[in-house]
Amino acid sequence: MNTLQAPAAVVMIRPHHFRSNPDTKGDNAFQTMDGDPEIMRQNALEEFDTAVEKLRAAGVHVHVFDDTGTQTPDSVFPNNWFSTHPGGHIAIYPMYAPNRRLERRWDVIEELKRCYRVQDVIDFSGLEEDNLALEGTGAMVLDHVGRIAYTVQSNRADPVLLERFCTHFNYEPMAFDARDAAGCEVYHSNVLMGIGTDFALICLSMISDPKRRAEIATRLEETGHEVIDLSAEQIQNFAGNVFALTGKTSLLALSSRALSVLKPDQIATIERSTTLLPLAIPTIETAGGSVRCMLAGIHLSPRERTPS
Repeated sequence: MNTLQAPAAVVMIRPHHFRSNPDTKGDNAFQTMDGDPEIMRQNALEEFDTAVEKLRAAGVHVHVFDDTGTQTPDSVFPNNWFSTHPGGHIAIYPMYAPNRRLERRWDVIEELKRCYRVQDVIDFSGLEEDNLALEGTGAMVLDHVGRIAYTVQSNRADPVLLERFCTHFNYEPMAFDARDAAGCEVYHSNVLMGIGTDFALICLSMISDPKRRAEIATRLEETGHEVIDLSAEQIQNFAGNVFALTGKTSLLALSSRALSVLKPDQIATIERSTTLLPLAIPTIETAGGSVRCMLAGIHLSPRERTPS
């Protein structure tokens, strides 16, 4: 199994203060939260805990941290503020929304250092002072094998910062414009596409420039991925917000809602090499993100533990 693209461990943040985020509602068309705040908070906690149990039962190592702040409604989506990379590298990212900047937690990074071999931590977050953002593996969908960073151009993915990240971490940037049926800019790349080991799910029709669309499809195929072309409606139901993991088998984590809109032939393509792992998170999805956003993959080597 290829743990380079599909990590065997993840970080998840338990959302004690889950609620609508006014700082992100303006540019996240997927955010639909409505209802009694306390009921939604309780539902989100229950969905989170059930998802953790299901991931662990499938053989994925899950590091759970409780949200400690009261001003971080989107803390359940940690993949935006940090990423980890083979060779012992961690990146910390600048965030677009002011209250999302409060999600960065050094206790999480210190725990990763304790459990895994970490060589360096590259902190880009100071560039928020220049109003620059690059929201981690939300802004970039990384092909860790082909070394490509697929990135939808938006206020959450500054092109200068993208180049800087790619130079430092040895990725080729592939930036492109993508819009939904209403003409709205796609806010994060990971709602548009997800890359597994042998396949990639992507909505090619939402990529605005036909030439760039063809280039991206070609690059995905050249790097060994069978392209599963999603519809705009499937994207709206988070079918692109998926994450390849390694557990007892090769896994593709996605939401139950996402699985419900996949076509039989698309499912068959995925299941040739991977086991689908659907997680029911309908309340959490009203915040504008899905399963991929909840999982910060750990691409680090575990430390050897000597018996005490």
